[in-house]
Amino acid sequence: MTSIQVMQTRWLATTLMALVVAAPLVISPSRAAEPTPAAAAIDIAKLPGVVLTPKLADALPASLKSSGVLKVATDLTPPISFHADDGGLVGIDADLAEAIGIILGLKIEMTDVGAGAAIVPAILSKRFDISMSGINDDPELEKQVDVIDYMYDATTIMTIKDNPLGIRGMADLCGKRVAVPVGTFQARLVDAASARCSTPIEILSIPKMPDVLQAVRTGRADATVNGYATSVYTTQNQIGKGKGLEALADVRLAVGYLGMLTAKDNPQLRDAVTAALQQMVDAGAYGSIMTRWGLGPLAVTTVKVNDAASMPVE
Repeated sequence: MTSIQVMQTRWLATTLMALVVAAPLVISPSRAAEPTPAAAAIDIAKLPGVVLTPKLADALPASLKSSGVLKVATDLTPPISFHADDGGLVGIDADLAEAIGIILGLKIEMTDVGAGAAIVPAILSKRFDISMSGINDDPELEKQVDVIDYMYDATTIMTIKDNPLGIRGMADLCGKRVAVPVGTFQARLVDAASARCSTPIEILSIPKMPDVLQAVRTGRADATVNGYATSVYTTQNQIGKGKGLEALADVRLAVGYLGMLTAKDNPQLRDAVTAALQQMVDAGAYGSIMTRWGLGPLAVTTVKVNDAASMPVE
């Protein structure tokens, strides 16, 4: 790791920790359709930089310009994307998708595909044009699809509130029951950790993230390994029934990016979305959306493509 990469990793660890000591997140998922006064709903179309931009719209593939519809795949990972009380999708990605649609002159059709493992096949099969679901970027993923790196994140461990088993790190998961979403970066981390255990981890592979969290709440699993931002949000908002959950704030593994996915044979869409996001970053709309959902410390200043190698796993 270069000295620059070490500095990046240390800085990201500091910003991630800021999430824990900051004021509570401003949107309660149980009230997401009607935000609290402290988190009044924002009009995405009125944010700076969110305006139809002909040069970007004109750069889209002919098929998209003809259909006028951007098909977006997502899955439920609060506060990245989740269902409001009225059944609609809300969260950071829903806000960003709406803004991108305005900038590119496209109608957004955002669909919950049900499980994170379904995202890459959905892009490769051309069922969807792009994913917006907070997927961890890594070099292996970049071999299959192009990844637009649009926010920072890390991985942590979640347990039942007050951590009765005294789990402090990945080594403490040996011999424990750990729930993970099928086909995810976190699932691979747990597999690798289990291989180092004298008593392997009992891994419960579950398709949907809400069901992963519920497995821990109900005692079916002792812990889960999950995205840092999602874990902190869940700790503060306690989505779901059963015992409360707790993110282990001092555990910050694999600091890196979350990305939007596009097919490798669709560089025009990739570049148009990247430019639209950078326009929002430069104008301030992106920062407003990140702050609205309590994740301002994880905002990027430059939107990059396939940049996982610059943020190596320690």
